[in-house]
Amino acid sequence: MNKEKWLCWMDSTHDPYFNMAMDEVLLANSPLLAGKVLVRIYRWDRPSVSFGSSQLCPTELSSNYTLVRRPTGGGVVYHDVDLTYTVVVPPGHKIMSLDRMESYKIFHEALLDKMTENGVAAVLESHGSEHVDRATMQCFVSPSKFDLVAPSGSKYAGAAQRRTRNGILHQGSIKLEAANGSWDRLCAELLESLKLKFDVEYESWQPPQELIDEAVKLAEDKYSGEKWNLHHEY
Repeated sequence: MNKEKWLCWMDSTHDPYFNMAMDEVLLANSPLLAGKVLVRIYRWDRPSVSFGSSQLCPTELSSNYTLVRRPTGGGVVYHDVDLTYTVVVPPGHKIMSLDRMESYKIFHEALLDKMTENGVAAVLESHGSEHVDRATMQCFVSPSKFDLVAPSGSKYAGAAQRRTRNGILHQGSIKLEAANGSWDRLCAELLESLKLKFDVEYESWQPPQELIDEAVKLAEDKYSGEKWNLHHEY
C-alpha cells in the first residue's frame, strides 16, 4: 500500500519578516501543493521575538530582539534557542476535518511520542494556564492546552494556527533543550515524529521563484512595518 506523500522544504536562514511573510504566502497559495501537506523548517538570522496576530506588541523587548507579528494567534515566542517549523494543510485533507484544538493536539502528540522514546520527560498540557492576559501572554511562560511541557510545567513546544478557505497554517516552536541543545538532532526528530504519526513519506520541495518574490514583497510591505507590528493594520 502506497503511503501518503508529504512535501518537505528544508529552508535556510532568513530575517524575521521574510519568515512570517513566507508562511502567509504558502497558505495563500496552497493549491500549488496539489493536495499535499507541506512541512517547512527554517531558521532566524538574528535573535527575534514573534507574537500573535491579535496580541499587543511587546515593545519592551525591542532593545534585545527584532519583533514581528505572526499571521497566526498565540503569544510571545523567543526565537534564539528554538527550532521553528511550519505545516501547511491544504483544503480537503483529512486533518482539515479536525476541529481547531484537535488539529493542534495531533501535531504535539507526534512530538510527544518521539520525545518520550528518547527519554525526555514530557506531557501534554491538559488544561492550560488560568487567568492569563490574552493580549500580553508569553507562550513559553503560560502554556496553553495541548502544549508540550515538562513535569515541572516548563514548556518544551508550542504552536499557533490560522484557518482559512486555503487550509491550515500551523506554526510551531520547539525548545532546543528537548534535544540537548542540538538543532540538527531536533530537526531529524521532528521530521521522524511526523512521519511516524501520520504514516507518510516525504518528497523534497522548493517553492517556485514567484512565491519567494511574493514573500519578499510582503515582508517589505507588511511584516517589517510599524503599521502591522504595532497596530495590527495592513
